[in-house]
Amino acid sequence: MAETASKKTEKTAGTGRPRLMLMDGHSLAYRAFFALPAENFTTATGQPTNAIYGFASMLANTLRDEAPTHFAVAFDVSRKTWRSEEFPEYKANRSKTPDEFKGQVELIGEVLDAMRAQRFAVDGFEADDIIATLATQAEAEGFEVLIVTGDRDSFQLVSEHTTVLYPTKGVSELTRFTPEKVFEKYGLTPAQYPDFAALRGDPSDNLPGIPGVGEKTAAKWINQFGSFAELVERVEEVKGKAGQNLRDHLEAVKLNRRLTEMVKDVELPRTVADLERAAYDRTALAMVLDTLEIRNPSLRERLLAVDPGEGEAEETRPAAEGVEIDGTVLGAGELEPWLAEHGAGVLGVSTVDTWSLGSGSVTEVALAAGEGPAVWFDPARLDEPDENAFAAWLADPARHKVMHNAKGAMRVFAEHGWSIEGVTMDTALAAYLVKPGRRSFALDALSLEYLGRELGPAAAADGQLAFGADEQAEADALMVQARTVLDLGEAFGEKLQEVGAAELLRDMELPTSSLLARLERHGIAADRAHLEAMEQMFAGAVQQAVKEAHAAAGHEFNLGSPKQLQEVLFGELALPKTKKTKTGYTTDADALAWLATQTENELPVIMLRHREQAKLRSTVEGLIKTIAADGRIHTTFNQTVAATGRLSSTDPNLQNIPVRTDEGRAIRRGFVVGEGFECLMTADYSQIELRVMAHLSEDEGLLEAFTSGEDLHTTVASQVFSVERSAVDAEMRRKIKAMSYGLAYGLSAFGLSQQLNIEAGEARALMDTYFERFGGVRDYLRRAVDEARATGYTATLFGRRRYLPDLNSDNRQRREAAERMALNAPIQGTAADIVKIAMLNVDRALREAKLDSRMLLQVHDEIVLEIAPGERERTEELLRHEMASAVRLDVPLDVSVGAGRDWESAAH
Repeated sequence: MAETASKKTEKTAGTGRPRLMLMDGHSLAYRAFFALPAENFTTATGQPTNAIYGFASMLANTLRDEAPTHFAVAFDVSRKTWRSEEFPEYKANRSKTPDEFKGQVELIGEVLDAMRAQRFAVDGFEADDIIATLATQAEAEGFEVLIVTGDRDSFQLVSEHTTVLYPTKGVSELTRFTPEKVFEKYGLTPAQYPDFAALRGDPSDNLPGIPGVGEKTAAKWINQFGSFAELVERVEEVKGKAGQNLRDHLEAVKLNRRLTEMVKDVELPRTVADLERAAYDRTALAMVLDTLEIRNPSLRERLLAVDPGEGEAEETRPAAEGVEIDGTVLGAGELEPWLAEHGAGVLGVSTVDTWSLGSGSVTEVALAAGEGPAVWFDPARLDEPDENAFAAWLADPARHKVMHNAKGAMRVFAEHGWSIEGVTMDTALAAYLVKPGRRSFALDALSLEYLGRELGPAAAADGQLAFGADEQAEADALMVQARTVLDLGEAFGEKLQEVGAAELLRDMELPTSSLLARLERHGIAADRAHLEAMEQMFAGAVQQAVKEAHAAAGHEFNLGSPKQLQEVLFGELALPKTKKTKTGYTTDADALAWLATQTENELPVIMLRHREQAKLRSTVEGLIKTIAADGRIHTTFNQTVAATGRLSSTDPNLQNIPVRTDEGRAIRRGFVVGEGFECLMTADYSQIELRVMAHLSEDEGLLEAFTSGEDLHTTVASQVFSVERSAVDAEMRRKIKAMSYGLAYGLSAFGLSQQLNIEAGEARALMDTYFERFGGVRDYLRRAVDEARATGYTATLFGRRRYLPDLNSDNRQRREAAERMALNAPIQGTAADIVKIAMLNVDRALREAKLDSRMLLQVHDEIVLEIAPGERERTEELLRHEMASAVRLDVPLDVSVGAGRDWESAAH
């Protein structure tokens, strides 16, 4: 058994005393907030997490280094305390709390709760009063006390058994203030510190000092008279102008002294004995870190390393090693009889496989049955009867399999000539449907959350095992994975029924997964010479922009260095200041675009061009690197990244290719028809999001605009601007188009004003007029948010849910972000679902018609196919029919189709 925190403490302290560590939550969170840039720590919903991350990091390090037996964190409730009642100007000079900080303290509380750490907040008192009370009680009960705070007033609590750990560099470095350290710094004892602070004053708390009296004079007086009380008693003895100033401000200084003294008898709901550290709720901790998108493995490991329950017995801390598995490493000739005995039941399947640039292989397979037996084997060692039996079992839809990320296995198994049918549960997809907003679908995280079971470091690796020559350990780990997948499948079966998503998994996500595996294997042919020429062109444009930037600045500088760029823009060139950040004035794309409108200096425009060309060059470089030996690019499609249900892609990310720019169109010309095929064909839905919005809102005007057959944006503009259709000009149409799509994406009036470069008032008036004409849309959008706020989630036409707990958050930023998602998710999610249904229907129809044409890509809702010779007309007919009939809406689904030798020329 590992040492407990108590035993560690005794060894560290050498005193035999229990050790209590107290933290000032608000003080440390605020320091962490300014220590880390908010722009680098933000979730997909816009919630900043820099204070949370910094606080958690400091907490992990401090718990590790100090090993307390007892622990608590104190927080302020508000600025209204007994001090502000006695002195209304108390802390009145403090600036408004940054919006980016708001809400983070509440979330820090959730992290602490998951760590089962005690936290306190008492109306009318500050965190330091709570800390003073607990520290006083603890010292009286024989504790060693550590106080971690950025408030210097805490120095008054320092004693032989109470030490203050004071941050001196962000929250990463702590200075230990013992009685000796306090005296070394101030020439005073800790008991004299409040007297000293009263005379010095405290600008941060808005406590006035004495004119002409600094820290040296204040310390001299305290040492001369022994205490503040004695100084007041003999105030006439203080000579000179400083003495007169003291007498003139004596009442203010007396008030300072009362306010500086910490309260040591706050009534608290728990005693020091209740603060003993307890084992974490590791499931809850994993969930809150996952929700906050804190994926840094180092931080998680440091937090888990100081879990006081780490060494507890297995029965109190379930682990995967405790799962009963009758595991066997199979040799040649042993798989066929095992499958004959167990293959009729549901089996969990886990694999170790590789996939790189269009090819791969399976190196290990583990199967687990519900009653306990599990096996491991290397496919390369199977004899012919075993291989035939395994291939038949895999391909049999009546033999049910449970897998985790089945698509990857399907893709790689196909390289061996094996197809997989009968996958009734994919635990990654199931977890996604149950909680689409989570950021990790790793097997170990799901096991901990849904089974309360920790996988060992080997079994937790999701197929990436590394044991060298220890084949048995590797086999055991993979069999544990297979059993975990099987057990998770059972748990998710119930969860999916609870959220009404069982049919979504069965009828949409699993079939889509199988289809995507084939698309990934197909890949799309690439014109390497064309892409290499494009890369050279963009590289030249980057170098040209660098030369122009140096000329505009008058000297060379590193365009990739924000610090050097700030010096040039705001120092040397004295351009208007942009938004202030911790590291200076921002030079992001929005800031540069704003500067371009505010000055005639050409450097902001050059910088924008440089970044654009550098990004394009990087995109093309990435494409070239991913061309496989077969001359094709094999992207990987992701079903669990976008919470709305949309697909994304990686390695390469095909959504990075601009759609509407000349450069983007030129890049798309590098994707070409492959040998043996006639052309590429592309198809997508025209204005799918707006058609979904018309259907969901049932707005008569919008429905009529779609069914009329006229240009939608012109028709809507004529109604909004009250003009004839013939009088609608390009600017009117542009504004209406931006607003219509903006509403489908939850765009606010401010966002619309930014997009159209108009005043916010004009944007609001435009939206108001739109809603007057299309009241059904307005009512639907309001209803969507209200219903989501009541239920906690939105849903698509097909029942795909998106949970939005922040709709009821007290934090305005989080609440408004959730409201935008509530507007966006049903529309975007329904559109994504329709595209998946269309893909499945098209693929089924192609196979039923026995055509050789095949689907290759799905990007930005566009489907790309490769057309076999002589099949163009038949495929287009089939494509239009299947996509148009994918779902019945109150408006027609309009399908656009094009064909050509490359992706761009196939545009429609």
